[in-house]
Amino acid sequence: MSVLIVAAALPCGLLIGLLLGALGGGGSVLAVPALVYLMGQSPHEATAGALVVVAVGAVSGLLCHARAGRVRWASGATFGALGTAGSFAGSRWSAALDPGVLMAAFSVLMLVVAAGMVLRGTRGSERADTEDGAEDGTKDRAGGRAEESILRVRAVRLRKVVCRSLGKPTGAPTGSPTRPPTGSPESRTSAGPHRPHQSHGPRPHRPHSPRPGPRPLRTIVTASSVGLLTGFFGVGGGFVVVPALTLVLGLEMPVAVGTSLLVILINSGVALATRAGTGSLDWPLLATLAACAAAGSHLGNRLAGRLRPQTLTTSFAALVAVLALAMAATTLPGL
Repeated sequence: MSVLIVAAALPCGLLIGLLLGALGGGGSVLAVPALVYLMGQSPHEATAGALVVVAVGAVSGLLCHARAGRVRWASGATFGALGTAGSFAGSRWSAALDPGVLMAAFSVLMLVVAAGMVLRGTRGSERADTEDGAEDGTKDRAGGRAEESILRVRAVRLRKVVCRSLGKPTGAPTGSPTRPPTGSPESRTSAGPHRPHQSHGPRPHRPHSPRPGPRPLRTIVTASSVGLLTGFFGVGGGFVVVPALTLVLGLEMPVAVGTSLLVILINSGVALATRAGTGSLDWPLLATLAACAAAGSHLGNRLAGRLRPQTLTTSFAALVAVLALAMAATTLPGL
């Protein structure tokens, strides 16, 4: 491994990890172009080597989410096991494909990822605007109530001043009749007839309708498709796994993100084991790239709290789109 390749691996690994830590996924899609165009790997070697970076990143993120209790081990293991067949088939299919066709298909995948990131950023900004509007409305209502209470206090003070100047008790407003004492016949008459307290009793219990569970056929097809994507392109596919876990298994978004790392780890492990006998891997280079990605992931977690997520998402989508167009312009004329 030459010094130039190491010099290219360090910033690329940091950038991949930075994006993974700041955005929660999608950064591994840059591993294949970096390995091909900057480090001199063939497309087949790059898609296989990217699985090592994906697996290391999945392990690092999985440990963090597991400490926070955001991993459903049984659901993730089942979903990942169902996708092993697709991962195996995708790895075999990718190894037998022409390198130019493989890179052209990968450029299409990067455009899809860029479009998905733009949509996610747009929805996030709309949600933030809605929350800001609701917060402003709450502040306006609170300010109105405070202003009303101030006016009420001023009116009471003014009433007391007027009553003292006229020689009347300050407790009763000017011109208002005094109320009869409590317990007198007038008070009982004005209060109206006594109505006994009506006990409505406990409300009848209405059984809740059971939430429909995941459909087995739909789960198998979705898990196999995710495994096929991971095995074919050598990417984690978090942009597909997270929505799949949310829609198919009904997991909440934070839990789906943590559980998706377990699914990615299983699928990438199976795909890497399938590709083990198809060609040699530059392990020192991949170890350097994976170590830099792990370090960049920690930096990305800190950066995510200081910058706007919409800005990071839009910047990443623009970078991926530019790389996809450059790859398509390079590979399509040679097909």
